[in-house]
Amino acid sequence: MLADIRTLSSDEFEGRGPGSKGEELTIQYLQNQFRSTGLQPGIPDGTYLQAVRLVGITADPPMKLSLNGHGRSLGPKFRSDFVAWTKRMVDTSAVDADIIFVGYGVQAPEFQWDDFKGVNVRGKVLVVLINDPPVPDPQNPGQLDPKVFGGKAMTYYGRWTYKFEKAAELGAAGCLIVHRTDRAGYPWEVVHNSWSSEQFDLESPDKNMNRLALEGWVTHETADKLFRMAGFDLAKLTASAATRDFRPVPLGLRAKITIHNRLRTIDSHNVIARLTGSDPKLKDSYVIYTAHWDHFGIGPEVNGDRIYHGAIDNASGTAALLEIARAYKQLKTAPRRSILFLSVTAEEQGLLGSRYYAEHPLYPLARTAMDINMDGMNVHGRTRDIVMIGLGNSSLDEVVADAAREQGRIVKPDPEPEKGYFYRSDHFSFSKEGVPAFDPDWGIDFIGRPEGWGLDVRQKYTAENYHKPSDKIQGDWNMSGAVQDAQLYFLVGYRVANSDIMPEWKPGTEFKAKRDAMLRSAQTGN
Repeated sequence: MLADIRTLSSDEFEGRGPGSKGEELTIQYLQNQFRSTGLQPGIPDGTYLQAVRLVGITADPPMKLSLNGHGRSLGPKFRSDFVAWTKRMVDTSAVDADIIFVGYGVQAPEFQWDDFKGVNVRGKVLVVLINDPPVPDPQNPGQLDPKVFGGKAMTYYGRWTYKFEKAAELGAAGCLIVHRTDRAGYPWEVVHNSWSSEQFDLESPDKNMNRLALEGWVTHETADKLFRMAGFDLAKLTASAATRDFRPVPLGLRAKITIHNRLRTIDSHNVIARLTGSDPKLKDSYVIYTAHWDHFGIGPEVNGDRIYHGAIDNASGTAALLEIARAYKQLKTAPRRSILFLSVTAEEQGLLGSRYYAEHPLYPLARTAMDINMDGMNVHGRTRDIVMIGLGNSSLDEVVADAAREQGRIVKPDPEPEKGYFYRSDHFSFSKEGVPAFDPDWGIDFIGRPEGWGLDVRQKYTAENYHKPSDKIQGDWNMSGAVQDAQLYFLVGYRVANSDIMPEWKPGTEFKAKRDAMLRSAQTGN
């Protein structure tokens, strides 16, 4: 695995940006590895490549955001104070509109929650807070209410993607999210590195005109100045936004910005290999392993380096995908169900490659038993536990627990549920379409390390290396943890592939209705 990581994260591969020389080298490398392993092409036409048509959108950096009202003005600086873009596939996108603060920007009928309270936000610029509303537990005011927005855990309502989607649905002109490192789960540098250079989206017949004319983030400091300029206290409004009584607050300010775009259309690629199952009936059902091959390519310079190497994120997951594929190929008898090894593009651009596959599946999703996703492997040694993001959602809990027990390990829930990891990687594209998914993460109880060391390592990586050029192979890596985890992922997929029963979502899970409808439709042939 380390050899694969070294190649994929090398300077030569230029950060594996979609549509770049780095993509060409990466997809060729993956095809060569699958071919030399003896795995069949995963595309029914006999190739390994599924074309994913992307539009690259590069916003002109000198853009100026002016915020005016009450006889005052504010001109935040691009990248250091704000980032902005549009996913509309147009040369120019201009906004000149009133600003309304809409709290967390959430409409959740199941929690009797509406941050918009009947206010017409059409044509306005919305300012919203990141994450779910933090609602105190009436029985224990020091804790969050587990019955509302999952308590400490993030729901999809807390994701930045939801905020933009809801604003567009309600006809807003734009939406600016207020960043806070403690709530977003990553520092401002991640925001401006991720959104201040070329971005991609799936090609769209309507050129994404249903999207906002302005999407963006502002620092908490900039938001604080904005609200003071409008005569409001951001801290007090933030507190009121965590209540059901909150009503939108017009700020008496206008936002004005013109975004000039450079556009290009590229064919990026998912790389897919297949191991055909051994059971005559079950071989037409599938277990999928996914890992995204892409990273940010060449981007803004940090400490003299412009190549975003992505060694952990996600050369390591890609290396695990290849190694698990090699292990399956060495079995004397293939498992009963077929196995697909799917290395997807443009995860860093919003799960685009996996979304494309899930919306254009090569094999029916109703016959897809599960997805196992690998996004960042443990490179710090063996653990006594394994973290399962989304623990409690599906019958996979028992399969994972049994495999872990045989390794002498236990399964733990996400230690940072407030960061919403379940919605941030490629398995989510499958879950949204109804397919049960196993999204594992590093354990935190490291053998031979003091208590708390595992969480410290995770947080240090997020603060110092995540989405930065410094995500490289380090001298203190210990790959025994990656081996241990890859063995577990192999066993989970192998057992599901040999089982008569497909995994299923547990009652009350947000994806169960979609899966049930899909299976009913497949049985009736509709």
